[in-house]
Amino acid sequence: MVELSVNVDHVATVRQARRIEEPDPVAAAVLAELGGADGITIHLREDRRHAQDRDVRLLREVVRGELNLEMACTEEILRIALEAKPNLVTLVPERRQEVTTEGGLDLRRRPGALRRAVERLRKAGIKVSFFIDPDEEQIRLAKQLDAHFVELHTGEYARIADCRLPIADCVLKSETGNRKPEIARLCDGAACAAALGLGVHAGHGLNCRNVRPIVQIPQVEALYIGHSIVGRAIFVGMERAVREMKALMMEARREARNP
Repeated sequence: MVELSVNVDHVATVRQARRIEEPDPVAAAVLAELGGADGITIHLREDRRHAQDRDVRLLREVVRGELNLEMACTEEILRIALEAKPNLVTLVPERRQEVTTEGGLDLRRRPGALRRAVERLRKAGIKVSFFIDPDEEQIRLAKQLDAHFVELHTGEYARIADCRLPIADCVLKSETGNRKPEIARLCDGAACAAALGLGVHAGHGLNCRNVRPIVQIPQVEALYIGHSIVGRAIFVGMERAVREMKALMMEARREARNP
């Protein structure tokens, strides 16, 4: 069984366009759970461009499943996390100029600050995940920094897959000119992480067209999906949008087990 955490940031984005009270991402989270979501994700950015502090506080009160707080490794947001006590904190990179997260967190930068953040979160009883590219060096660093999980960045895979190429042709050109299927990088990364004792999550850019191969990676325990579900919910409602994605995920995992 692969779990689904629904990211409600994009509901907050619509609200912040007018800076009023609706649509409320907390209400969206309730509906997502009614539709079968196993958890809810919210990204509290330093610039508060979508989620606000009150969203985190209220979500902690109403979410019945896992509450995952995505955040940069900064003292201000870390203090909020320690006060709110989500079930999971996912440490992510953050740039003011980006529209959305553009890649995985580079764990080679500021390892001391990352280690101290993980220690503080663990002491508070909060599990920790790193959002990283499916790179063996980064995965091994995540283990050294004492994370519970890694969330493998599927954005590059999703970008190529959405060009309507066959999955086997979803490739990423390396600096050396070698080409390796991007799905293979994710499979190798998931296997490496699991072998090190890390839990394996995946997310970014996933939708009903490209999610099936990711669900079929046996080590993947949970997917974190936001934009495509919120976009679908505009037309069919949040509960139905979540049910559709969950049904697709369950079907894909069954197919992987019974080819």
